[in-house]
Amino acid sequence: MNLLEEARLEINEVDKEMAQLFVRRMRAAEKVAAYKKEMGLPILDPIREAQVIENGAARVEDETLRGYYVQFLKNNMAISRAYQARKLEGMRIAYSGVEGAFAHIATAKLFPDAQKIPFGNFEKAYRAVENGECDVAVLPVENSSNGEVGQVTDLLFSGSLYVNEMIELAVSHDLLACPGASLSDIKTVISHPQALGQCADYIAARGFEIKEFSNTALAAKWVSENGDPTVAAIASAEAAEIFGLTVLETNINQSRNNTTKFVVLSPVCHKHKTAEMGLHSILMFTVRNEAGALARAVEIIGRYGFNMKTLRSRPMKTLLWQYYFYVEAEGDIDSEEGRQMLRVLEMYCDRLKVLGTYVKSE
Repeated sequence: MNLLEEARLEINEVDKEMAQLFVRRMRAAEKVAAYKKEMGLPILDPIREAQVIENGAARVEDETLRGYYVQFLKNNMAISRAYQARKLEGMRIAYSGVEGAFAHIATAKLFPDAQKIPFGNFEKAYRAVENGECDVAVLPVENSSNGEVGQVTDLLFSGSLYVNEMIELAVSHDLLACPGASLSDIKTVISHPQALGQCADYIAARGFEIKEFSNTALAAKWVSENGDPTVAAIASAEAAEIFGLTVLETNINQSRNNTTKFVVLSPVCHKHKTAEMGLHSILMFTVRNEAGALARAVEIIGRYGFNMKTLRSRPMKTLLWQYYFYVEAEGDIDSEEGRQMLRVLEMYCDRLKVLGTYVKSE
C-alpha cells in the first residue's frame, strides 16, 4: 500500500466516524428546534454561534488549519439552521415563476403543505437547492406538444441534483385580459415562449403580435398591473383568479392533450428499498467520437431490459458540434441489472451520469 492509498484509507475511516457524529449532532439540533418552537425563539442566535466559533477555534492548535475549521463550523451551523427551519416551517420548495404559474400548480400538487418559494428563472430555482436555500426544486422538463425545456435539461447535465419524482400535469392555456376588455380589443399576447409555442395555431389564426415573458403567471401579472385592454396574457385559470383578470377564451392550446412533465430535484439520489412497479430511470451521457458509439450505447440499455421511452440529444455548451444524450427508460437503475448495464455502458461513454430513479406520479 502506497502513501496515497494509506491516506485515502484513513480519510474513509474518519468520514465514517464523522457521519455518525453528524447524525448525532443533527438529532441534538432537532431538540433545539423543538425548544425554539415552544418558546417562540428565532432560528438564528448570533451570540450562540459566535461562542461556538470562538470555542471551536481554540481547540485547533495548527494556525493554518484553524481558519479552515472555523469555516467548517460555520458550514455546520448553516446546515443546522436549514434543518431547524425545515422542522419548524416545513419543506421549502423552489419553483420558477409566481403563484398561479403552472410550476406553482405542480408544486402545490406534489407538496401541498410545504413552503413554495418562487424564483425568477429555472437556474435560480435550481441553484437554491444546490446551495441549501431550499430542500427541493420542481422544474418542467418536457411538454407533449412543444418538446423539451432545454434550459432545464442543460442544468440537469451540468448540475449536481438528482431526479427523485416526476409528475405529468395537464396544461390548459387560457386567454386572460383586463376586466371590461373584449376579444376584439386584443392586439398583442404575452406569455412564456413554451406557452406561445403551444398556442401558435390560435395566435396565428387571429393575427396577434407576441411578446415573450419569463413566466405565464408573470405575464398575467403584467396585464393586471398595466391595464392595457389591447394586451392579453396566455396563462392558467388560477392566474386569472389571482390577478383579477377576465378569461376571454379557454383551452386555446392546439393540442387537447397538452401535458407538461415536471421533475422533483434534490441533492440526494433516492434509493428504493423494495422493487416497485412503474419505476423509471434517467441517464445522461456522452459517447466517444467513433462510428457506432451511440448505437452500441442504445443497444446496451435495451440488452439489460431497460425500455427506452425518451432519447434526446442536446449540444454541449463548451464543445462545438459535440452533443450529450438524455434517456428516460422503464426500469430500476439501482437493480443488479442496472448496475451491470452501467458497468458495460461506461466502456462506450466519455461521461455517464445517473440522474435518478423515480415512480411517476399521476
